[in-house]
Amino acid sequence: MSSVAPTMQMFFTDRLAKQRQVSPATVKSYRNTFVLLLRFVHGQTGKAPSTLDWSDLGAGVISDFLDHLEHDRHNSARSRNTRLAAVRSLFRYAALRHPEHAHLIQQVLAIPQKRYDRTLVPFLEPGEVAALLAAPDRSRWEGRRDHALICFAVQTGLRLSELTGAKCGDIELGTGAHVRCIGKGRKERCVPLTSDTIAVLQVWLQERGWLRDEPLFPTRTGRRLSDDAVEARLGVHKQTAARLLPSIGAKKLTPHVLRHTCAMNLLRSGVEVVVISLWLGHADIRSTHCYLHADMSIKERALARAAPTSSKPGRYKAPDKLLAFLESL
Repeated sequence: MSSVAPTMQMFFTDRLAKQRQVSPATVKSYRNTFVLLLRFVHGQTGKAPSTLDWSDLGAGVISDFLDHLEHDRHNSARSRNTRLAAVRSLFRYAALRHPEHAHLIQQVLAIPQKRYDRTLVPFLEPGEVAALLAAPDRSRWEGRRDHALICFAVQTGLRLSELTGAKCGDIELGTGAHVRCIGKGRKERCVPLTSDTIAVLQVWLQERGWLRDEPLFPTRTGRRLSDDAVEARLGVHKQTAARLLPSIGAKKLTPHVLRHTCAMNLLRSGVEVVVISLWLGHADIRSTHCYLHADMSIKERALARAAPTSSKPGRYKAPDKLLAFLESL
């Protein structure tokens, strides 16, 4: 066994588990990164992962791996940067244990994060949410589960890991109904539930038998749904909903889009940004400001207040179709 394998094992058991006490979600993310990296290097060199040396993981190899993520696996720049952050963390740990490879490690640590365009956050309009909720076939067990999951996700704004990790016992449907979860950074928070969501969960939990330690949204075999399974189910229901409402078919739909939809619904209802930040479990309120940029109705109200009193309210519309086309270019 080379020096890479024991160092990587110690990185997980000593650095992540003992020293930093990271969350299971972080361990899972780092694990997936190194599984992808080791498989990539094995495919390039033919060497078994347990026999790799640090010379096999130079800056050129890591750069090729990052390019592979983008071009072959079609990862976004954000995902690429997340994988690079995990690799950097391992190499910083290795620098303390293998000073003889300091030059190689420094070259890897010097690989820069990739810049990317920050687009407006995607979200669903109320009609699109209604179409998506109507898509699952509630005569089937999977359909009732998916309907409850979508309703729950749109109202609570939980992250995907929080959705799949939720247990029946985390739901409180009595006075002050809420869901309790441990979010990013090991922060516990309680999110209130609306009457519509309570009604859906009451039926679903009754079917689940109110088993407190069981997953709230399980597979047929009783295990937690995987992240890929949730995304796949949303893709199926998106296609069904698009037959009723074509606009939803043109939108990218992921579990995180449901989280964005929750935030936009709160913002449009007049909820303060500080409260939305606490609701979503953001560590920094600046993470919540993106929703202010995405909501055109807020900007239009601000524009109406700033416009001269003599001007008519509303948006400018070109008087002619050809002019409208030219001005849209």
